[in-house]
Order: sequence, then structure tokens, then C-alpha cells
Amino acid sequence: MVVAAAAARRPRSRDAARWRRFVWRSNGASRAAFVFLGLIVAIAVAPGLAARYDPIEMSPDAVLALPSAAHPFGTSRVVYGARTSLGYAVLATAISTAAGTVIGVTTAYYSGAFDTLVMRAVDVLMAFPGILLALIVVTLLGPGLTHAMVAVGIGQTPGVGRVVRSATLGAKGNLYIEASRAAGGSGAWIMRRHLLPNIRHIILVLATLGYGTAILAGASLSFLGLGAQPPTPEWGSMLETARGYLQSNWWVGVLPGVVLGVTLLCVNVVGDQLRDILDPSLRLD
Repeated sequence: MVVAAAAARRPRSRDAARWRRFVWRSNGASRAAFVFLGLIVAIAVAPGLAARYDPIEMSPDAVLALPSAAHPFGTSRVVYGARTSLGYAVLATAISTAAGTVIGVTTAYYSGAFDTLVMRAVDVLMAFPGILLALIVVTLLGPGLTHAMVAVGIGQTPGVGRVVRSATLGAKGNLYIEASRAAGGSGAWIMRRHLLPNIRHIILVLATLGYGTAILAGASLSFLGLGAQPPTPEWGSMLETARGYLQSNWWVGVLPGVVLGVTLLCVNVVGDQLRDILDPSLRLD
């Protein structure tokens, strides 16, 4: 049991060293992405600091007005849209990460007929593109942003489960797992104390990259009218509303589109950087 405990503690020191390496050696693009995401998250948490107007209050004198120094992103809908788009994507990512992790770890650990049965069901779900599976689920549940994010989470779960299962199979063959079994550790205890700590870097990267996918999928469903419903401010629904004004008032659609695109780019950059930080195969020097 001492050997098993020591082996479980080693990833913490390796991860700490990789975080220190990121602080001192990360490139400018990665740091800029972190700063931008920090700013967007701060705006999403406290949109009132960046916008002074109610996002659903009508202002006839400011309809389709050009951006100005006082309102560079409009009166407030783009700002409040950050809370909607980023906040609900957390729900989708939490669903896919939690469900995929449970499926992947349990099937890899117990294997046998249980693994075969569950993985065949996962293979059937993976035959559908994630957005198509989300469309099927949200059609069954009904339109609405909460239903859309639940659908996106379900759509991403099969891919997460498959990757986590592969990572668990690799960690399962380590000697400290056998030592834990010989010492009388239960399956649930081994999975919680040994398997999960050794694949957490993979789960974190999957969650980060899945978060960007959830933002895009949520915006796509809102664009199709299946996600956020008027007058809720959300970047995808704002793009759908702006379609009829692109030739005369281009900024109505360009501004939320640019913010959405830059946010997705920064999330992907952060995900790639986290992979480099936490990948155990990378050298620390």
C-alpha cells in the first residue's frame, strides 16, 4: 500500500513542474489567450461592470446604432451574451466530462462483458456526428438553451468516454494497481485513488477542448432556433437575428461573430497549452 500511495503522489510533483515551466516558458500567444479568456470570464461573471443597460430593454433611439467609444460592442447584448454562452457551455462540458469519465473508467477497469456491451452502445452513438446527436436530443426535449446544452453534453459523451477508457487501460497495467488489489483495495477505491489521479491531465484537456466545442454547438443550436429563445442575449441567436441586416448594418452580426470566433480560438490555444503542460511524455527540461 505504501508503494501504491507513493506512485499516486508522483503525478502531482510532475504537474507542478510543468505549471512552473508554463509560467516561465509559454509563448506570447498562450499568455494572450489566457488573458483574453480571463477578461471574457470576468465580463460573464459581472456583465454590469462593462454594460450599463438592460440587455432586453427596448431603446428605440439606439436601434441599429453604430458602435461608439461609449458602446464599442453595442449597448449591452454582446456583453450579456458572454454570460449566456459561456455559462451554459459549462453545463454541457460538466455533463460530457462526468458521464464520459464514469463510462471510460468503469468499462476499462471491469472489462469483460460489461465493457463489450457498453462500448458497443458507445460505438453506435459515435456513428452520429455530435451536432446531429445533439439535434436529435434537443428535438426530443424541446427548444431551450438548457435543453440544448444537455443535448450537447450527451452528444460529446461518447467521444470523451472512448478516450478516457483508452487512458485508463494504459494506467490499469501499472504495478501499483496490482499492489492495491493485493492489499485488499476495492474497485471503487482503486479507481478513485489511483486511476483517476493518473489520467486527470487527459480529462482536463478533454474538458477544455470540449468546452470550446460546447460553446460553438450551443451557438449553432441557437442560430437554428433550438437554443436560446428571444429575448435572451446569446451570441448564436444574435447572429441569426443579424442575418437580415448584414448589407445595411454589418456591425450587428460582425461584432458577436468576432467575439465568438476569438473566444473559440483562445479556448483551443489554452487547451493545446494544457496538453503540453500535463502530458507525462514531455520532458521537463
